[in-house]
Amino acid sequence: MSWRVVVISSRARLEVKLGYLVIRGTETKRVLLDEISVLLIENTGCVLSLALLDAMRERKIAVIFCDSFHNPGSQVLPFYGSHDSSDRLHMQIAWKKEAKDLVWAELVRGKIRNQAIVLKRHHCGDDWQRVLAYAEEVLPGDSTNREAHAAKVYFNALLGHRFSRNIDSFINEALNYGYSIILSVVNRAIVASGYLTQLGIFHHNVYNHFNLGSDIMEPFRPVVDEHVLSLPLEEELTHDAKMQIVSLLNKEIAIKGMRTTLLNGIGIFVRSVLEAVENCNPAMIAAYEA
Repeated sequence: MSWRVVVISSRARLEVKLGYLVIRGTETKRVLLDEISVLLIENTGCVLSLALLDAMRERKIAVIFCDSFHNPGSQVLPFYGSHDSSDRLHMQIAWKKEAKDLVWAELVRGKIRNQAIVLKRHHCGDDWQRVLAYAEEVLPGDSTNREAHAAKVYFNALLGHRFSRNIDSFINEALNYGYSIILSVVNRAIVASGYLTQLGIFHHNVYNHFNLGSDIMEPFRPVVDEHVLSLPLEEELTHDAKMQIVSLLNKEIAIKGMRTTLLNGIGIFVRSVLEAVENCNPAMIAAYEA
């Protein structure tokens, strides 16, 4: 089972040799490819061989490229992540609206419940109960938009009434960075299961290549929120802060009766959501506890 998250922060040449990722920088390092789950390339001065990219595609390794500001900007995903991708695509196109509405409602409930847990842990008064109450009011397709109502109470209680997701701040930078990392791992699991990231359950923005990933990652957003709260406040998102956010993937969670890392848990969760849509049964979605 792959488990390593490899981050390249300095200029380097990346190659593949005898099943190893070879990193040639100020010194040469080697990492077994079969151990790598995510490769995050922060430095735009890095050079990669096509042979390495092909080897990573074959092993379904998530390759994330950062922009000039060192924030995740793009991702390499294979066209065919599974031997039955064509069959899965036909099934995905034929997903019934009823199934999508039921599964989306359960994803929203999971997100809201996790928001309530975060508020309760951080002693935010009785607001966690208000947020939790919204979870019980979610209808198929979240037709009454309980997600937005819960989010307003949640962020006001957690970060204060002056906080807004639309302002430039260390917290928002950190949240966006964490969300991007989680989205990349979710996309990797979707493609590995033979599905397209563009065709979502609820999200359907024509400019969003990751609509399905945006749907499935929602219950994990509060996990990122809580992790970001543990970071010391700074004027800008430093390299050290980013590495602490990336380390969230190694956080231990409980899912389907076992303990594993968030990185592996996301894969289990993604597969359960896809099965739930196929079977029109939201009860098949794996419950997890961080």
